[in-house]
Amino acid sequence: MAIKEDIERGNDSVFESAAVSLLQDENDMAGKEDGYTDQTSSKASLWMVYFSTCVAVCGSFEFGSCAGYSSPTQTAIRTDLSLSLAEYSMFGSILTFGAMIGAITSGPIADFIGRKGAMRTATGFCVGGWLAIYFAEGALLLDVGRMATGYGMGVFSYVVPVFIAEIAPKNLRGALTTINQLMICTGVSVAFIIGTVLTWRTLALTGLIPCAVLLFGLFFIPESPRWLAKIGREKEFEAALQDLRGKDTNISKEADEIRDYIETLERLPKAKMLDLFQRRYLSSVIIGVGLMVFQQFGGINGICFYVSNIFETAGFSAAVGTIIYAILQVVITGLNTTVIDKAGRKPLLLVSSTGLVLGCILSGVSFYLKDHNLALDAVPILAVTGILIYISAFSAGMGAVPWVIMSEVTKRSACKIYH
Repeated sequence: MAIKEDIERGNDSVFESAAVSLLQDENDMAGKEDGYTDQTSSKASLWMVYFSTCVAVCGSFEFGSCAGYSSPTQTAIRTDLSLSLAEYSMFGSILTFGAMIGAITSGPIADFIGRKGAMRTATGFCVGGWLAIYFAEGALLLDVGRMATGYGMGVFSYVVPVFIAEIAPKNLRGALTTINQLMICTGVSVAFIIGTVLTWRTLALTGLIPCAVLLFGLFFIPESPRWLAKIGREKEFEAALQDLRGKDTNISKEADEIRDYIETLERLPKAKMLDLFQRRYLSSVIIGVGLMVFQQFGGINGICFYVSNIFETAGFSAAVGTIIYAILQVVITGLNTTVIDKAGRKPLLLVSSTGLVLGCILSGVSFYLKDHNLALDAVPILAVTGILIYISAFSAGMGAVPWVIMSEVTKRSACKIYH
């Protein structure tokens, strides 16, 4: 109560301390060193950071495998199990419902049982889901399996980038966190490519591979030091941080800063949901949430889940089109990680949005011509060009930039709360 009264009177030393910590963390995510050159630029071994990141992004790859499964398997599953289009549409779309539930519950899970515990939980759901799909003989078990993998996706979408950001040193944090998005796209693309040569049941079993690697790898990597410090496990916190920075590295400064950061946040009055609707940070909420809405309602899931069928319906080779789509997505996403900080957020969003509109128009025109038996020779070219422009534009901006902006505007809003 005293803290809140001090803040209301303008004696906001607590706020200023939190603001400094939060803004420094924002700069950290951009890859700035902010005074850490004495530790992070030394030749101390950081192999555990890289190894831990490689293990964690198996969850990102699994995310992509789940998302990319339905597109190359649609015809085979419908034929083998005699599913109607409506039944298969339910199978494809229920993934997002499971992911929504997983995303909502991921925060409490990660805070209660730790980042590694949350990743194990997500992996368990994915393993159960893939096995249900593999043994399915009808729509019900397919849907149960798909929803379970969706739940795992939702948890992975939160805990993997959080874990990487919490274990990485400041000068590597920005680069390592971008691997999450790249591995998601890689997982989708691999599912598309190998789905053209494997049966749908075998493709489901391949989804178990990243799960197995992740479960095995979690036994050899440390828990997030920040989470350990937050719950008061001091000895484990220092041991984990020492493992990540190298046995010969002096971690005292970083350990003190982590403790100060956590203590500062705990001293702040607890923010309420209604605080987001106050006029001073309403613009941040509109920007962050608005971009995420446009990202999801722009049609990416529909195209991702059914791109193979779209190519086939347009009269183009589904296998060739899917492979081109997969390769293009990975290449452009990889290039985007190198230019996002140089080109700026707004230019990338503008270019990306323009490409999305153009891609949708070309695809829509192609099927309009087909339905009216006009210029039928141009239908496959327009459809393929439209889809490829769409995924290129999405990968170039709308795929990753809204997540970055969401992080940036929410940190700034947090610094304004109770000011």
